[in-house]
Amino acid sequence: MNWLNNVIRPRIRSIVGEQKDVPDNLWSKCPKCDGMLFHKELKASRNVCYHCNYHMALSVKDRLHLLFDEGAYTKIDLPKVPHDPLKFKDQKKYVDRLKASQTKTNEKDALVIGKGTIGGQNTVIAAFNFAFMGGSMGTAVGEGIVRAAQEAVDANSALIVIPSSGGARMQEGMLSLMQMPRTIIAVDMVKEQGLPYIVLLTNPTTGGVSASFAMVGDIHIAEPGATIGFAGRRVIEETVRETLPEDFQTAEYLLEHGMVDMVVPRDELHEKIGTVLNLLMNTSAKGDNGKGKNSKSSKNANAKGNKAGGAKTSGTKAKIKTAKDVSKKPANEGKAKEQPKSAKAAQ
Repeated sequence: MNWLNNVIRPRIRSIVGEQKDVPDNLWSKCPKCDGMLFHKELKASRNVCYHCNYHMALSVKDRLHLLFDEGAYTKIDLPKVPHDPLKFKDQKKYVDRLKASQTKTNEKDALVIGKGTIGGQNTVIAAFNFAFMGGSMGTAVGEGIVRAAQEAVDANSALIVIPSSGGARMQEGMLSLMQMPRTIIAVDMVKEQGLPYIVLLTNPTTGGVSASFAMVGDIHIAEPGATIGFAGRRVIEETVRETLPEDFQTAEYLLEHGMVDMVVPRDELHEKIGTVLNLLMNTSAKGDNGKGKNSKSSKNANAKGNKAGGAKTSGTKAKIKTAKDVSKKPANEGKAKEQPKSAKAAQ
């Protein structure tokens, strides 16, 4: 036994060479095609599989860094709300779940608000964090969207909301459901000021989030393959008793049926949204100025036209003959009457 350990094993090691320990966190597997993805390459592709183009989850910080110009933005704190208004408890206390998610994500709740520029246009983004209790919408998220809308109105900025949520937060009961109408009112404040409200639909967007502010945007943009809907596929099939299409509730399916305006790959989002914002913001500004100038010039032109052409119009009306008058009288009638007068004058 000593001979094996002392002689054979060292000789084998000298021939083969010592194998270095390889870290386990260098690779990950695509959940769609099961392809092996090198972490550095996956990060460079912004968490998009370079084998099948599957868009995996992207952290809130990376998403905000991707969308804002040069990745620069100012973070806006969420308003303070009661942590556990119902004293809810299931397998764990709601307070304990909140603390665990706050420690895991280093965020106060499932919404992050940032303010900066996209394509040179002032923009406020409210992005959901799915890692925080599945991005569920509670009172803190509702207050955050209201805060983002107020910030957009005060700064004359566009508002972009990026939902990634399973819906309402059940631990807050009716208080969570009340955030649906509150968020609708919040985005209406932005629309009333003539500011763009854009929704970037990511995977997943479901439940009370999709039934409220997520589907009332001026423009809906979705990432490829994102799941967008209200209830789950199985629940709908059992309710309608029909087999749904394979691509049901995907971004591409909703694009074909008019619920989504465009499906944009992740690496093109900054450019596309910047183009849309420049068109909307510049058009609204030029449209307001143009309307004012055109209205004044048209009024002046009408006034000048009325003054200059008033006398001519009154004189012209006396000489105009209608089609009925022309049809009743023959063409030679006037000449026949004039002939006798000319004959008497000649005599």
